[in-house]
Amino acid sequence: MNRRELLRLVALATGGVVIGGEFLLSGCNNPSAGLSLTFTESDIALLDEVAETIFPKTNTPGAKEAKVGQYMTVMVNDCYDEEDKKTFHEGMDKLNAACKEMHHTTFMNANAKERTDLLTVLDKEAKEYNKTKKDFDKAQNEKEKAELAKGNKTFIKEKMPSHYFTMMKQLTITGYFTSKVGRIGATRYEPVPGKYIGDLDYKKGDKIFTSLT
Repeated sequence: MNRRELLRLVALATGGVVIGGEFLLSGCNNPSAGLSLTFTESDIALLDEVAETIFPKTNTPGAKEAKVGQYMTVMVNDCYDEEDKKTFHEGMDKLNAACKEMHHTTFMNANAKERTDLLTVLDKEAKEYNKTKKDFDKAQNEKEKAELAKGNKTFIKEKMPSHYFTMMKQLTITGYFTSKVGRIGATRYEPVPGKYIGDLDYKKGDKIFTSLT
């Protein structure tokens, strides 16, 4: 699985186009990224715990071991435009607010089940939002756009912003599976070039193969 295939799978898993994906592929900074945002150690710790809830440590390494929280901050600053940066940064507060509403505590103080329950709800919310966003982006006139955006407080002029949890989930998946920890710990990593084996046996439950191409 190369990076292009990974981005395709991430898009399928999150129901939306991978935000900043073209810059992940090219390894270049987004020229419209503008000023970098400051992420505190507390911000990175929160993002690590969000990522760890999505990819917890089991018999394979978890997302915290892959330093996915730090990866998110780099990708947001290098690959996101100004609006997406703002959405992501504000999303950390929204996630905490949602956790307080659902469990009467912050995400960092919530237990593993509470965190999982919250992210399950946010994931469903984000996927439903992304369906509307796709229709909105395809709409041909202002009347259609206004109808789709009705009751949506995040509607801004002629554009619906991305959902913050979609960003977090996409960055968690790409961060984990492009890290050394994720590649070697959660997949059967094969360096490239390697020899071709056309009839390799596969047993149910075997890890997928990856390379860093």
